[in-house]
Amino acid sequence: MRTVTATAAAVTAALAAGAASVAAGRLASDVALKAPPGRPLPTEPRLTVHATAAGQITLTRDLAALRPGRYGLAGDGSHAVVGPVVDTARHGADTVVRRLERVTHGTLVAGDRVWLTPNLYVGNPGTALDLEYTDVEVPGDLGPLPAWFLPGARPTWVIAVHGLAATREHAMNIMAPLHRKNVPVLALAHRGDVGAPPSPDGLHHFGETEWRDVDAAVRYALDHGARQVVLLGWSTGATMALRAAALSGVRERIAGLVLDSPVLSWETTLRALAAARRTPGALLPLAVRAAQGRAGLHADRDADTAGLHRPAVPTLIFHGPDDEVAPWRLSRRLADTHPRLVALHPVDGAPHAAMWNADPDDYEETLRRFLTPLV
Repeated sequence: MRTVTATAAAVTAALAAGAASVAAGRLASDVALKAPPGRPLPTEPRLTVHATAAGQITLTRDLAALRPGRYGLAGDGSHAVVGPVVDTARHGADTVVRRLERVTHGTLVAGDRVWLTPNLYVGNPGTALDLEYTDVEVPGDLGPLPAWFLPGARPTWVIAVHGLAATREHAMNIMAPLHRKNVPVLALAHRGDVGAPPSPDGLHHFGETEWRDVDAAVRYALDHGARQVVLLGWSTGATMALRAAALSGVRERIAGLVLDSPVLSWETTLRALAAARRTPGALLPLAVRAAQGRAGLHADRDADTAGLHRPAVPTLIFHGPDDEVAPWRLSRRLADTHPRLVALHPVDGAPHAAMWNADPDDYEETLRRFLTPLV
């Protein structure tokens, strides 16, 4: 009798442990499947504001605070723009001073917790950049998708698609240089964004379903005067662009792709995000399986087999080895595998989806050279 009781207890304990592990895997998968737009990914550290002065801000000393370039500095209820590190400024051993270019809204005081973001601009192209634009609606299969349209004289439109945990405000970083070249821009809000229809299951799908919204944007552009389009996407927005170029019924009108920090392995990205949230390594495979089950995601190898990561048009990739979310080695492999179509522009010192921020002038010149024969 004791043996039976002990066995039953062991089975019960094993089942309980298994159920707990499954629940933990499900919770860990939320880091990507439910990433809220406009909030930092877990790979982005929180920094403390130590002081502000005329044109300067002192932050916690961290590798993030030492990044080259220009970034948004976001807090709960505040946004500012910071420039490069001020090497000549006096500071303590545990702090770093950056140039404070402007405070967009809110206030920054000592003790505030903030994080760096690729978004230099908030609002809309009119209020943030003083550019002429129109609010339009793109007919999507789930309902109307809000978008900003910036007119231009050229017949090739650039369709800008933001990625994981971002919003269409991200596209404002490159709107001014495109506007100067008379290139029309359509910046899309896709399913799950504020003002756009939600995904039916309320989850992100790493571009597997969202690419249909990009396809809808391409069709909208063609219906409104575009002769062809170039898709420019960040993070999972780059994944959507790749899928649209492979699967769209009007893919022959897609003239080129610009991919910034593309997510080419959702499994690797999910593991990285879950690990950054301190998920134990033993639970990471469970997080991947939970994501597959909950969102119906296909294994990475299926995308490769289907040719979804095999560009058929000129493609420019901005990526760098410091990306902790989407491995740079996969972009390098894509470029090495398709050297005639894919050009890889390495960017050092930039976090995920912030290749422009590290060196805006270099980014914009590289983008200009790539787009010139296409637009």
